[in-house]
Amino acid sequence: MTKRTNRSYPAEFKQEAVALVTEQGYSVAKAAASLGITDK
Repeated sequence: MTKRTNRSYPAEFKQEAVALVTEQGYSVAKAAASLGITDK
């Protein structure tokens, strides 16, 4: 099994992700998919 490493994301990326969910009504899974990350 491959060991996963936690990635760190810049503040702007995190703000964009939050805005997708809170302002645009995306679900967490859809926001993650649109940003190319997992929702876990």
